[in-house]
Amino acid sequence: MAELPDVRFLTVAEVAELMRVSKMTVYRLVHAGELPAVRFGRSYRVPESAVTEALQRPVADVG
Repeated sequence: MAELPDVRFLTVAEVAELMRVSKMTVYRLVHAGELPAVRFGRSYRVPESAVTEALQRPVADVG
């Protein structure tokens, strides 16, 4: 059996807290394909590495 890499998954609530956004914003990012997520039953889990990458991405200057 192949070994799985040491991936840590976060809940939508944990991601929202880390990114300082609402849970709805996290769901929008997931559905838009901007934040990869795995669905477990009725809930989503986001790889911690994806959150780290998203936080390091430059933000578009709107306005």
